[in-house]
Amino acid sequence: MAVLSGAAVPLLLLGVLGGVGAVLKPHVLLQAEFYQRSEGPDKAWAQFGFHFDADELFHVELDAAQAVWRLPEFGRFASFEAQGALQNMAVGKQNLEVMISNSNRSQQDFVTPELALFPAEAVSLEEPNVLICYADRFWPPVATMEWRRNGAVVSEGVYDSVYYGRPDLLLRKFSYLPFVPQRGDVYSCAVRHWGAEGPVQRMWEPEVPEPPSESSATLWCAVGLAVGIAGIAAGTALILRAVRRNAANRQPGLL
Repeated sequence: MAVLSGAAVPLLLLGVLGGVGAVLKPHVLLQAEFYQRSEGPDKAWAQFGFHFDADELFHVELDAAQAVWRLPEFGRFASFEAQGALQNMAVGKQNLEVMISNSNRSQQDFVTPELALFPAEAVSLEEPNVLICYADRFWPPVATMEWRRNGAVVSEGVYDSVYYGRPDLLLRKFSYLPFVPQRGDVYSCAVRHWGAEGPVQRMWEPEVPEPPSESSATLWCAVGLAVGIAGIAAGTALILRAVRRNAANRQPGLL
């Protein structure tokens, strides 16, 4: 449990239950939930999910009261009653209020996210791909991610994941940008977080070989032609030598 104070600082309650259900070492099944609200404006955030070995199995969309499986195939073999997550959130909210009233609201240290930016697949010009922005090892779960292409903000097609828990109780989050690589384009992803004075940013641009110039293309064509002519000349010389040798072998001997 972490209690925070400040004009724009949240009051947090994190509940983590490890080893839920049948857990076989070295695997870990984790139920993670949090409820938080900001002082001042009446704004709150909450999340509930299950993770297996640090990978999400599902999370619950609390507003819609439904479980969202990380992969749809998971839902064929298991189910979860979303109402249970709503009950947990109600208990978390109540516990948070009690802890706030009993706490001096000392400020919890923020942990600034580490950021990585990379394509989902090998890059080829004009071939659709996806850029992945990965924010890792941060706290609290308040991070805004922004994409830019050649300096202009890009929002169309962007998909942000929920916050994923880590065994060390820090968080991680992904943002995905579908794009078509073009020569000369420069992409950037920035994350704004309370642990950093300004945005944490990474840049990326396609790394593809430059097309050959006309002069280099002409040079390679000339080299290829010269090699071809040299090969023809060498082949012709070998054929003539073989013909002369056969003719000498057929001359009649002395009587």
